[in-house]
Amino acid sequence: MSIELPQATGTYGEKPQLTFPSGGAPEGLVVKVLVQGDGAEVVSGNTIVVNYLGQSWAGGVFDNSYDRGAPIDFPIGVGAVIGGWDQGLVGQTIGSRVLLSIPPELAYGQRGVPQAGIAGGATLVFVVDIVDAA
Repeated sequence: MSIELPQATGTYGEKPQLTFPSGGAPEGLVVKVLVQGDGAEVVSGNTIVVNYLGQSWAGGVFDNSYDRGAPIDFPIGVGAVIGGWDQGLVGQTIGSRVLLSIPPELAYGQRGVPQAGIAGGATLVFVVDIVDAA
């Protein structure tokens, strides 16, 4: 049985739009490389620089860096961000566009982040462009 993931428009560096399949969210963390970068590998402890779009499964976009016109940076693999990012982005390469389907237990759990529009128990989908890591 294949897992149906949302389809992302655009190429690396462009703000994506997600189209969701009719089925429900997959179980567990699913990582799909949409564009393979040819830069260095991201390792745990790096400070990673990314552009991203985050959307709840079959719900609305809750955050994206493209509209702000600037990427964000943070330590990766050390618990500074949600578990799905730590697990899904370590090992990727700079220049990659990665789609992450992150279950609630690796995101914001049953509490969610209501003020950000993230319901409790939500599976989150991110498209992440890895700009740099050091």
